[in-house]
Parts: sequence; C-alpha cells; structure tokens
Amino acid sequence: MAQDLFKHPDYYLVDELLTEEHKLVRDAAREWVKREVTPVIEEYAQKAEFPEHLLKGLAEIGAFGPYIPEEYGGPGLDYISYGIIMQELERGDSGIRSTASVQSSLVMYPIWKFGSEEQKQKYLPRLASGELMGCFGLTEPNHGSDPGSMETKFTDKGDYFLLNGSKMWISNAPFADIAIVWAKNEEGRIKGLIVERGMEGFSTPETHNKWSLRTSATGELIFDNVKVPKENLLPEADGLRAPLMCLDSARYGIAWGTLGAAMDVYDTALRYALERNQFGQPIAGFQLQQKKLAEIITEITKAQLLVWRLGTLMNEGKATPAQISMAKRNNTYIALNAAREARQILGAMGITGDYPIMRHMMNLESVITYEGTHDIHLLITGMDITGIPAFRCKSKK
Repeated sequence: MAQDLFKHPDYYLVDELLTEEHKLVRDAAREWVKREVTPVIEEYAQKAEFPEHLLKGLAEIGAFGPYIPEEYGGPGLDYISYGIIMQELERGDSGIRSTASVQSSLVMYPIWKFGSEEQKQKYLPRLASGELMGCFGLTEPNHGSDPGSMETKFTDKGDYFLLNGSKMWISNAPFADIAIVWAKNEEGRIKGLIVERGMEGFSTPETHNKWSLRTSATGELIFDNVKVPKENLLPEADGLRAPLMCLDSARYGIAWGTLGAAMDVYDTALRYALERNQFGQPIAGFQLQQKKLAEIITEITKAQLLVWRLGTLMNEGKATPAQISMAKRNNTYIALNAAREARQILGAMGITGDYPIMRHMMNLESVITYEGTHDIHLLITGMDITGIPAFRCKSKK
C-alpha cells in the first residue's frame, strides 16, 4: 500500500492569510484523508464502487454542512473553512468531495435557507451526523444547462402533492435517504420538495459504465405518481433562483476542491521528477519538465489567491454568482490542465493506479461539466461584464 507523502504547495505563503481555526480544520481533514481515503481510493476507483464506510468519518470531520449553525447540528464554521475541507477531500478524490458537497450545498443548504423550522429541526441534525444522506434533483434527461425548462411536475391533490417526472446524473442518488427535488406546480412555478426513500413510486436506479467519478454513486430519480406530504414543500423556495442559490454554494466548494486535485497532481509530479533519472540526471533538471512544473505551480498559486478572496467575500455576504462562476471555471480548468501536464511528466507510469494522476484527470473531466459547464460559466462572466445574456440565440424571420 502506497504511503501518502503529500506536501502542501504554498508558493506565495497563503497560509499566512488563514486563521488558526482554518489551519486546524485543514489539518484534521488532511490527516483523515491520508489515513482513510488515499490507502483505499485506487481500489474503489478500479472497482467503480463508492466506499460507503467513509460516510461516518466525513461526518466526524465536519464535512457535512460545515457552515450550518450549531443549533441545527452543524459545526458553524465559516466559508473559508468549508472551502478548505472541500480542498482536502478532493485532494483525495473528486468522488469523495462530491458526496460531501452534495450533502452540504445541495441538501442541507436548501433546507436551511428555504425550509420551515420544523423541517430544519427534523432533517439538518441527522444530515450533519450522516445518519441521513441526501441528493439534489434538478438536471433532467432533456434539460441540463437550461433547468428552467424542466418537465418534472406536481399537482395539488388536496391532502398531498402528486409528483411525476425524472432526474438524471444525480450524485448520491443510489443510497440517498432523501432527495431535494425541483419541480413545477400547476402554475408553472418552480418549487422544492423533500422526497423520502420509501415513498411509493419513487426509485433511484444507479448509473453504471462511468469512466469518471468512479468512486461516486450516481443515479436517476424516477417519480411515478409519488404522493408527497404537503409539509415536505420547502415554503421559502419559489422560482429558479432558489436552486441556483444552492448551485452557487456547490460551485464555491468545487472551486476549492479542484484546487486540491491540482495540488495533488503537482506534488506527485514534482516528487517523481526529482526521483526519476534519465541521461544521467533527474528529469527535473531538464528544461521542458521545469517548464511544466513551473506553469502548474503558477496556476495553483493564482487559484489559491482567487478562492481565498472569494471565501472572504462569501463570509462578508458580498460574493456574487458571477464571481463564483469565474472561480469554478478557472480552478477546474487549471486543475485539468495540471493533471494532463503532470501525466506527461510521469510518462507511462502516469496512466497506472500506482499514481493518482489519471484518476484525477478522469474525475476532472466530469467536474468541468457539472454544476454548470465550462462554456456556460464563461457566458455567465460575459453577461456580467457586458450586461447582455448570450444564452439564447433568437433567429431572424
């Protein structure tokens, strides 16, 4: 079993911008990842299996709803702490970070922001402890980047709502106890519903044959005349803005998480380049290898400063959706490029499970698409700076 020798790159001394609490949170998450994740993750990736035994540990390090107040069972940490935990988890594997990210930003966050007091008391403490696991149903077979066109609907039947439709590409779906489902009512307004496993007509078939996020459980949500109690409607969620706020929280976590993956491939490639000898010297002494390493650490450094500043804005309540989009897009892109360059430094060894690089690369091919594609986030920035939305092209008649 390979030893986890990861050394945190910090070229611009960004640690000096962190509080002691931030460092304690990071150290706890990092130690857990080194002890519990890296020794087993390659085996689970090869098997395309989610390591369910890690759920208890994720809850113990505060990875489920880090910013949820203590009164609802959360740790009550700030947004930089949340980002740091996501960074450390994705340094281990994107699939593990996805599990925690969905639980935090896409399940606990909407209940906290849009739920009733009864819903918060009923679900949040059990979600924080990992007793309950959740998933988030927004994406549909025919509607990904355009969620406003969703076809899943529910009707008022007096004593309950009747829910019909389907969602796909849903992380955590195969084992989730509850699902936060976004659907249109009879007036066409988008609302949020808490759907519980065991409700008749609700099923979660698993998605197989993935080359990416192989340690993450992915599935569909099928609703066939599901009777949902009226008390399971999120009372403060009205319109598309509500699920998009959840996605903003998730995208923020991804911006930090992908930085962790970039750090891991850089650290792996640097260590390998210093140890691998060719033509009588370490390959780290050759110009082209130094170019790759220098460019990777430069991009990591810029990304570190980007998410630290964004975390500060999140803590102050000033971060905009467009700023979050920029960080998600940039950091995922630089992480994927870092993985590709690092793979070349390792040569043929880079494609094996003896090193984490190819696994990170395959994972990042999904991360660059989910929670908003690379191109959609570019257009969000474009709209923000020009004031002109480019999402719809109107044909001339």
